[in-house]
Amino acid sequence: MDWVIANWPQIWSLTLSHLWLSLPPTIIGLLLALPLGWLAHRFGATRGVLLTVSGLLYTIPSLPLFIIMPLLLGTRILDPLNVVIALTLYAVALLLRSVTEAFDSVSNDVRQSSISLGFSPVQRVLRVELPLALPVVIAAMRVVSASTISLVSVGSLIGVSSLGYLFTNGFQRNFPTEIMVGIVGTILLAGLFDLIIVGIGRVLLPWSRVKEAS
Repeated sequence: MDWVIANWPQIWSLTLSHLWLSLPPTIIGLLLALPLGWLAHRFGATRGVLLTVSGLLYTIPSLPLFIIMPLLLGTRILDPLNVVIALTLYAVALLLRSVTEAFDSVSNDVRQSSISLGFSPVQRVLRVELPLALPVVIAAMRVVSASTISLVSVGSLIGVSSLGYLFTNGFQRNFPTEIMVGIVGTILLAGLFDLIIVGIGRVLLPWSRVKEAS
């Protein structure tokens, strides 16, 4: 505990860095996966290509991807943008199949009813299909947020500041307390993200609270 108190400013700074590296990939990944997932659901010709590419993308190990990013983007090796873009690709790869299956799960009878009611194609997607697909999308987002927060730690191996620094530095110094602080901090951040996503889900899906109450 004495070590935590003495090093609290550094721990807090690393926690904020970890937070800001985790947030953009989670949000941008969702914003990209939603239209791509709808395209994969709607057009059979794109489905195989998109799902195959996303599956292959997720098989690339994170550390080599972080290292190759500066070559692709022209950035510095320590630029946090490398980690953000790499983690955004992972988030899209993880979300794409779930979003596609979420749109697949919407009943065709519901779609036909919305057409009968005069909904335009855009209205049908935004006001009927997307709300019905959201429970699956939100469940996938919980997995993506935990995965993203975990992978941010790997960035410390190439010098990007995050709670992962406590793992590597504690390991090099053979100091378990520092390693444990990094682990606990990462778990707490993952829990915080999960609570926020669950809370957003409850706001966007009020009918789910009614089901739970009954």
